[in-house]
Amino acid sequence: MESSLTLSRAPAAADAPAPAVRQRIADDKAMLRTAAELTRDLIAPRPGIYWADLIASAAIGYGALAVAVTVSGTGWVLLAALVSALALYRALSFIHEVSHMKRSALPRFRGLWNVLIGVPMLVPSFMYEGVHNLHHAKTRYGTSEDPEYLPLALMKPWTLPAFVVISALAPIGLLIRYAILSPVSLLSPRLRTMVMERYSALAINPSFRRRAPEGDARTMWNRVEAAASVWAIAVVALTATGVFPLRSVLIALAIGSGVAVVNQVRTLVAHLWENDGEPMSVTAQYLDSVNVPPPSMLPALWAPVGLRYHALHHLLPSLPYHALGEAHRRITGALEQGSPYHKASYAGLPGLVNKIVRSTLVAR
Repeated sequence: MESSLTLSRAPAAADAPAPAVRQRIADDKAMLRTAAELTRDLIAPRPGIYWADLIASAAIGYGALAVAVTVSGTGWVLLAALVSALALYRALSFIHEVSHMKRSALPRFRGLWNVLIGVPMLVPSFMYEGVHNLHHAKTRYGTSEDPEYLPLALMKPWTLPAFVVISALAPIGLLIRYAILSPVSLLSPRLRTMVMERYSALAINPSFRRRAPEGDARTMWNRVEAAASVWAIAVVALTATGVFPLRSVLIALAIGSGVAVVNQVRTLVAHLWENDGEPMSVTAQYLDSVNVPPPSMLPALWAPVGLRYHALHHLLPSLPYHALGEAHRRITGALEQGSPYHKASYAGLPGLVNKIVRSTLVAR
């Protein structure tokens, strides 16, 4: 859901020298050609991997949630909640794959994802479909028309912790969106337009307004939104009447907040966020994005389902998540060290956080 917090750029000090004009980066055609040629056999998704990964992640996540709301020891609750949050985060991350895949490649996968994750966690697939593809549009990436981009590295230092902390409120915001705004908006065309434009997208750009879907996409939207609304109303009603113990609901909300915070931290380091609104070449978009490849192992937890290869994904967005590791190995081995491809790989989360923090300090 779109953040209501406006993150503004830090003004330059009056006596500071004018910033240098950022040099435009031309496309490295050799890199683009090599990457495409070496990965043509990796395009097809492997259904068995998708189904097994999603179902296992959801089963572990909900199983650990059940443990967290039933055990009494604080230590066991925290451990179960941690396992639940990480597993559900992995399952939730498949929304990224759903937004890219052709329906014919994995029939019924989107439907199952919505049943297992999208509706129960109040993040149905339509909140990313039709939105995320704009982030990959060559003429939109990094501009004011990109729903998933803010020049965070050029903003004031306080915007970074605010960017992360506000995400903890996501579960409450989603409950309000589906339990209150969805049904009430049916009575007011003006409110309905606002809900569809401003509160129906997983976007971080507060100026983004999404267009209403048409045809089959609108039919799917209405059905899944209705299911999410019924579920949200049921949660509120069953909690208010004591059917759902308040303690259990609070633990579930805390787990949801944990998922949102981890994802927001991952988003914080998914790009360098250094573009100030100008259109960028594909190579420039790649270099503004981040890979965190092995041997680092922790990214498998905080950047699951291929998100650790985010820069490579921007280079080859049609590759399925399970093919990105092999694609990275092939391309890395084929391109010489002077290639821009190697410049988008980083060691891990601490270094990336430190980099963007230092960038905001310089921007002051």
